[in-house]
Amino acid sequence: MRTANTAELATLASTGSSVVAALTGGSTITVATITTTTPAAGILGWFGVTATATTTVVMPVAAIVAVGGLLVYGGIKAYRHLQASS
Repeated sequence: MRTANTAELATLASTGSSVVAALTGGSTITVATITTTTPAAGILGWFGVTATATTTVVMPVAAIVAVGGLLVYGGIKAYRHLQASS
């Protein structure tokens, strides 16, 4: 079995294949941005100084497309099963 190299993947991505572009690091969607505030370490924390940390949760578009496809496939299978059993 032959595997594609990086140049071939880049060529496919440039021809409009959005799934290949997403798999090669192309597109991501921000799912959540979480900001937390904690007291600073040491004596500064005693004086009320705080430290803020922001975390961004992102998902590749390919993962969202794959999960959507699996959900649709499961829905079709369930619908056909219910139609056949009635």
